[in-house]
Amino acid sequence: MPREFEIVLFGATGFAGRLTAEYLARHAPRELRWALAGRSTRRLEEVRAALAQADPDLDTLPLLTADVTDRAAVEQVVRAARVVATTVGPYVLHGEAVVAACADAGTDYLDLTGEPEFVNTTYVRHHRRALETGARLVHSAGFDSVPHDLGAYFTVLQLPEDVPLRVSGYVRASAAFSGGTFQSALTGFSRARQNAAAARERRAQEPHPSQRRARAVPGCPHRDPVDGGWAVPLPTLDGSVVARSARADPRYGPDFRYSHYASAAHLTSVIGGAAAVAALVGAAQVRPLRQALAGRLAPGQGPSASRRARSWFRVTFVGTGGGRRVVTRVSGGDPGYDETAKMLAESALCLALDEVPHVAGQVTTATAMGDALLARLQRAGLSFEVLEAG
Repeated sequence: MPREFEIVLFGATGFAGRLTAEYLARHAPRELRWALAGRSTRRLEEVRAALAQADPDLDTLPLLTADVTDRAAVEQVVRAARVVATTVGPYVLHGEAVVAACADAGTDYLDLTGEPEFVNTTYVRHHRRALETGARLVHSAGFDSVPHDLGAYFTVLQLPEDVPLRVSGYVRASAAFSGGTFQSALTGFSRARQNAAAARERRAQEPHPSQRRARAVPGCPHRDPVDGGWAVPLPTLDGSVVARSARADPRYGPDFRYSHYASAAHLTSVIGGAAAVAALVGAAQVRPLRQALAGRLAPGQGPSASRRARSWFRVTFVGTGGGRRVVTRVSGGDPGYDETAKMLAESALCLALDEVPHVAGQVTTATAMGDALLARLQRAGLSFEVLEAG
């Protein structure tokens, strides 16, 4: 049965949500049926009015008022859409109702989470239902983890098939972050026990291919083999996302290993960054400190357009297998917001409009969209390039 909307953007009044709405307003096909959703009608109207200044036709863009704590309202929004993209975080606190509604309704779902606890919890609770209804539940469709997931996929395509493969990713970036991202990080750091429990539950349920192995392997600090400087293991969600893509696709070979690193030009930068993260993790365990830090940067606030224009990222991959070695790179502008909005919006357009693999359940961007999303992002200005092949 046709849905009223092809895409609904949930959380359109937040910082990342506004940027995603602006991207869709500029780049979506004129005939696309899409809508903005959020808990405040007044703020949604403000976003729509801003979009209509650039394109008067958007003055009638549909607005759907729903709070993520109102299950009936969320279900009504989700049933009206083919694809729901949500920027409402921290997802572990505010995200599950939308995932559950999408799984029940057979609606494709996208978010920007970098929270392992949330991803593991939604797998345990909603993956099976999504398999039944045909819903694709796609987490981490922004800088977490599209450049790493599709970058590793792009690298694998340059290597021989049916041989063991080893891929390492090295990320460098210069960027600022918003209040929403800061709140999500604080929340995640404060929930180590819950995160570990969710990971155990997932391991107990998740099947693995019997004839193949695919895993994320923690590496050791070493010199960046391409850019120089220092590389240190980066314990983010990205490595597990890449490994899940590999388990779902035989093209990653019979034995695939991925290691994920942050790369910096100087050792002092590595030490300083590690110390800052350690301090934030420690502060997140103490409630008064966590509350004080949370008040310093409120959700909805974020870096200015001029600051974002100076931001950049690049992820360099070194892949080996079958006697070959390739070096590839994914690069772009502001990773946290401008490029993340692009990745989320293009992912939504891809699921809504393109021919994509017939998969369901909780799946990664590479599994759900693969070549179609890769082509979209290249057309949109993200660079995927082969630096060396031998």
